[in-house]
Amino acid sequence: MIGSIRKMRTVHFPEEGGRVEYFWRTTEGEIPLNDFLGREISIEHTGRIFCKNCGKKTNKSFSQGFCYPCFQNAPENAECILHPELCRGHEGLGRDPEWEKNHHVQPHFVYLAFATEVKVGVTRTTQGITRWIDQGAEAVQVIAEVPYRQLAGEIEVFLKDYFTDKTHWQRMLTHAGGPNIQALKEGVNQAETVLPEVYQEYFPIENEACIIRYPQLVIPAKVSSTNFEKELKVTGKLIGIKGQYLFLEGGKVMNVRTMEGYETEFFEK
Repeated sequence: MIGSIRKMRTVHFPEEGGRVEYFWRTTEGEIPLNDFLGREISIEHTGRIFCKNCGKKTNKSFSQGFCYPCFQNAPENAECILHPELCRGHEGLGRDPEWEKNHHVQPHFVYLAFATEVKVGVTRTTQGITRWIDQGAEAVQVIAEVPYRQLAGEIEVFLKDYFTDKTHWQRMLTHAGGPNIQALKEGVNQAETVLPEVYQEYFPIENEACIIRYPQLVIPAKVSSTNFEKELKVTGKLIGIKGQYLFLEGGKVMNVRTMEGYETEFFEK
């Protein structure tokens, strides 16, 4: 199948222990990727890149799939994407106020996630499980629900003094210890203790930890990244998928999210 790459679509099955199914997705359709575990695959870049926002051909991809003008102007690349506390959508402001209304002036979760350690993050409530899988989280506990993005960002900034807000991709991909539910519980208790009174009305939320189990035949001890800037054809036996990464035999991994917009052909060798 030839098409311009989009990030992999995922389906989560909590009733089956948190199992995740992945789908290789392009502008031309999608393929159930779990079916290829243990099989030799090849992903070949045609040399063409198309902006995932406007569809125009571009010589270089910016910020996971945008041409430079869309990188500069699209609301998906505004400062508040990386820094939610700076969002002004609830004030009717932003690069595109209507887009802000539909995406950021919406209920958001503040959550703690465990990949290799407990981290704090925010996401729109409707995007929760998608966001957590994309990060490679193995367990997640929602700790607050707020009416808009900026408020979630304020709480996240406060909690950064107690929890990291980053996921170290190499450690995440080689982590073999499973989800640490006890660490999450301790994190929730700590957050409840330190949060200022002004935020207490949003906390805590009564919910069970979300467990996420990725399709992995082997968890490598070491990984090395590849992409279409390094090699036009990525080949090998698919041994696992986690976050938005493909694991190939020998420790090679590819972050599909960073390759959005690249036109490729996917096939079994």
